Amino acid sequence: MFERFTSDARSVVTGAVARAERTGAAAVTEEHLLLAVLDREGGRAAAVAASSGLLDRRAAVEADLAAARRRGGLTRADTDALAGIGIDVDAIVARVEEVHGEGALDRPGRRGARRRPFSREAKDVLARSLRIAVGRKERSIGDEHLLLALTARPGAVAEVLATHGATYASVSRALDGDGNRRGDG
Repeated sequence: MFERFTSDARSVVTGAVARAERTGAAAVTEEHLLLAVLDREGGRAAAVAASSGLLDRRAAVEADLAAARRRGGLTRADTDALAGIGIDVDAIVARVEEVHGEGALDRPGRRGARRRPFSREAKDVLARSLRIAVGRKERSIGDEHLLLALTARPGAVAEVLATHGATYASVSRALDGDGNRRGDG
């Protein structure tokens, strides 16, 4: 599948791997893919991120991602649903961190590994990007398809994106309205 990626999409994936390595993460995650999209200065996804204001709110996006990571990847909707049945996620996180240290629920795993595997969720984003490109009748998978896939996959990353105004519909509209479709850039 990687051979179908444009150079911009490849740059996002390699940027995500580099980010995971720099942070000592056990695996490359959806969050790494999103932050790699936001790191890029070129490409259609970067243009949408800039025009939607995501880049201007990057610090808030990163803070929201860190909060979700601290909750073990639970979305706000998950925590609200649990609160509805009397489970206080913040209290549980605080207790776990009291016993095991800050960030204990931050997706633990093998740290320091030479090659970072892609998490199941990150693999799903890559597979969704292919389905999105095919659905849009485009021959190559671009960084814009990765951004669309990040908005489409239920979970904390899509929730954070939606909180900051980047939903599948809004990103798709921005891409369709830019008049700059391309095949293999």
